[in-house]
Amino acid sequence: MKKILLTLLLIAPIFGFSQGVLGKWKTIDDETGKAKSIVEIFKATDGKIYAKVVKILTPGEENKKCTACTGANKDKPIVGMLIINGLTKDGDEWSGGTILDPNNGKKYKCYITLDTKDKLKVRGYIGISLVGRTQYWHKVE
Repeated sequence: MKKILLTLLLIAPIFGFSQGVLGKWKTIDDETGKAKSIVEIFKATDGKIYAKVVKILTPGEENKKCTACTGANKDKPIVGMLIINGLTKDGDEWSGGTILDPNNGKKYKCYITLDTKDKLKVRGYIGISLVGRTQYWHKVE
């Protein structure tokens, strides 16, 4: 019985870490280094990962709309908008979907992976992952 309990205690952090991308994350502005928004990452019934903006932290921009977006997101509020769509698990990362930059309205290929349990690496890119930009988001408790 002690061996089973010990095994479960040793394995539990591994499972928690693998599910660690889910939840709320604080994004940081690349130019200012200041907190920009809170994004919630969730797993849908299709087993894929999605993320939506739940709060804008920049004063005066709480009701900002995506004027640069096209299609269904054109002139829609950024709060509530899906910005990560359809990532699937591939080893230690989630990939195969897209990320939307509400500042310029463009969609990019995307992958995310945990850097640490409280720090998420988010990579948006064009074509191959070498041509893109990486951000680090921080877990919100």
